Amino acid sequence: MTVIDHREVLGLESDFRLSEAGARDYFELLKPRVMSLVVFTAFAGLMVAPGHINPVLGAIAILCIAVGAGASGALNMWYDADIDAVMTRTANRPIPGGRIAPSEALGFGLVLAVFSVSILGLAVSWFAAGLLAFTIFFYAVVYTMWLKRSTPQNIVIGGASGAFPPMIGWACVTGGVSFDSVVLFMIIFLWTPAHFWALALFKMRDYGSVGVPMMPNVAGVPSTKRQIFVYAVLTALVAVVPTVTGLASMVYGAIAAVLGLVFVLCSIAVWRMPEGDERMLPAKQMFAYSIFYLFAVFSVLLADHAISAYLLRAGGVL
Repeated sequence: MTVIDHREVLGLESDFRLSEAGARDYFELLKPRVMSLVVFTAFAGLMVAPGHINPVLGAIAILCIAVGAGASGALNMWYDADIDAVMTRTANRPIPGGRIAPSEALGFGLVLAVFSVSILGLAVSWFAAGLLAFTIFFYAVVYTMWLKRSTPQNIVIGGASGAFPPMIGWACVTGGVSFDSVVLFMIIFLWTPAHFWALALFKMRDYGSVGVPMMPNVAGVPSTKRQIFVYAVLTALVAVVPTVTGLASMVYGAIAAVLGLVFVLCSIAVWRMPEGDERMLPAKQMFAYSIFYLFAVFSVLLADHAISAYLLRAGGVL
């Protein structure tokens, strides 16, 4: 197996010549697909939090969270360049593709990380900035450098990094966290294993080729299927909790329940997937739906909050 030596990834054996990468390559380093979901959930947390934030400061906060998420992605690609070069899903990323030098990606990620945390702290809230700094550290160091290559629970524990954004958005408004913000965190935290293990099922060969201990490769496909079902059920249940706490209305609860039911049904389809099924269509369908599910839950939460606020203002006027 051909891999990139980490001395090269660190830039220790590089001649430090600048690459000819374009803006698109640097944008790809930010993992824009992942970043878009992170930004959206952070925006939802900021909008549904009790209190008020100046729109300009709110925009700065979201921009900083987006840049911080991008920094995490760049640092992840820098460290994982050796396995990215082997896996078919990631072989054409900027570093293994030869368009960006490892040392450039490292510097780019570090600069973005410092910039995003500093600006968020100076302009909005140092507590929120601290959460953002911890999130970047958790994803780049705890997950990427430690958990990902050492334990099949990498996604379960590492999923916390992707679950912090709504809590950071909440903290930008309130200056702290609350039970409701923890509920938003838990929705994403519990969603992550079911989402990512569905992907891991039909990318087992990729992960096996680089020695990353993903759950299907270590515990086997049957065990992974069962765990996907368990996490799907837990996610669906927790997604309804905002109705119980008063953060959202019964309308949100009903829609979240339906979305969650479909999520669970997708997990059951994965569980029933025949052994040796090369196409793994149910797993691919669940992976696709899981992205829609999380987006839909937070969209409904935002819409519910906006409608409730409007009705409250209208009632006050009347």
